[in-house]
Amino acid sequence: MEAVKIDQPIQNQEKNTEKQTKASLYQIVWRWHFYAGLIFAPFLIILAFSGAVYLFKPQIENIIYEDLYFVQEVDNSPLSSSTQVATVKEAYPDGTVTSVKFYDEPSRTTEIGLMENGQMSSVFVDPYNGKIAGSLNNDEKFTEQFKKLHSELMIGGTVANRLVELAACWAVILLITGLYIWWPRNRASIWGIILPRFKSKERTFWRDMHAVPAFWLSVFILILIATGLPWSGVMGEQINHLATSTNTGYPPFANSWGEKPESTFKTKDVAEDVPWAAENLPVPMSTNGYKPISLKDVTLIAQNENINKPYTISMPQDEKGVYTISTSHTKPGDNATLHVDQYSGLVLTDVRFQDYGLMGKAITMGIALHEGRLFGLANQIIGLIVCIGLFGLIVSSFIMWRIRKPEGKLGSPSKPKDKKITRTVFFIMLGMGVIMPLVGISIIIVFLLDRFFFTKLKPFKAWVG
Repeated sequence: MEAVKIDQPIQNQEKNTEKQTKASLYQIVWRWHFYAGLIFAPFLIILAFSGAVYLFKPQIENIIYEDLYFVQEVDNSPLSSSTQVATVKEAYPDGTVTSVKFYDEPSRTTEIGLMENGQMSSVFVDPYNGKIAGSLNNDEKFTEQFKKLHSELMIGGTVANRLVELAACWAVILLITGLYIWWPRNRASIWGIILPRFKSKERTFWRDMHAVPAFWLSVFILILIATGLPWSGVMGEQINHLATSTNTGYPPFANSWGEKPESTFKTKDVAEDVPWAAENLPVPMSTNGYKPISLKDVTLIAQNENINKPYTISMPQDEKGVYTISTSHTKPGDNATLHVDQYSGLVLTDVRFQDYGLMGKAITMGIALHEGRLFGLANQIIGLIVCIGLFGLIVSSFIMWRIRKPEGKLGSPSKPKDKKITRTVFFIMLGMGVIMPLVGISIIIVFLLDRFFFTKLKPFKAWVG
């Protein structure tokens, strides 16, 4: 009996220690979640809103630019592509034709890329009578504004792009920390876990309206973030480097297919509408010749090589340049990138979706999913639901914060007493920063500011609490 009496306090102490450790861990994870949400919520709202609009780019542009995109009457005998380009050159003598885009709808105009006075624009030509329907400055397209907002916050430049990437990466951490906070602890009821408690008090109601939808949407949000990262500046380069070094992006034969001299350019530098997996494909050079083949000849090559419309033919940039036939607007299986000798018409490089490596295929499909074109309208609607859901999560979190926020204070969760747990979680976060470099850099910057600057400001410390 005495042994039991002696062991009982020890057991109770161990239970209390374990309980305190769990409480401290919960507290520090909540603090990370709170501050990350507070800082990056505005950026995530911008991403959700702009992404939701851009998902429906085809439908929106078809309505806004109907007079430019579609012809009045469809004929059975369209003019040759060379004739259509000649019409544009005559109308814009100071411009340089850079590309020609052909669509699979008979009622669509031919879209001809034009560089004039350092500005890219699209000229739309009726393929049946050669009349020019009009032109559009590429940067002024309605959906292009939302694309710039989504990728560069409308500001443009490297800093804005990195901010967008940073917000996306921190969104991943918000999901992880949020799931930890949500994770059920000795609760048998589904209410408040997988279904919200609609009749509960205000604070509990808004907690459920934040946590429960976040649980259901977490996988979809994570997929949306992951499929957008290949475009980013830092993570995107890492992904591309990994795909290239492991030969899981574009195929190895693309570098050695036939004996040909190679330029120092990458395909994305000389062509439009290039699939992600072929953007860094080395560009071969055309052999010396006397007379280049016509654009009509290149369209025949595209037909003979079974390139599905819509596709774009990018023009040679100089006497050593090549024609590039590319398509990335359709379903991933139709992706193609061909470099054609401008004199002999020889196909120097031909890379299709089936030639991509494992990463190339996965990322190409992911990008199509991200843009809402992998499986049609259903893909767009699912993407829209996720964007609206993300917006709702941010709104509900703001309401939760306002409800619990004390007057004159930030209302952040209190610091845990266990410093060991705090340090452990800090190093775990740094580990995530190794995977997502911008996150790691931001954590170090905030740590240094907190250590040497914020702690010196007594009013700030009192406000933060």
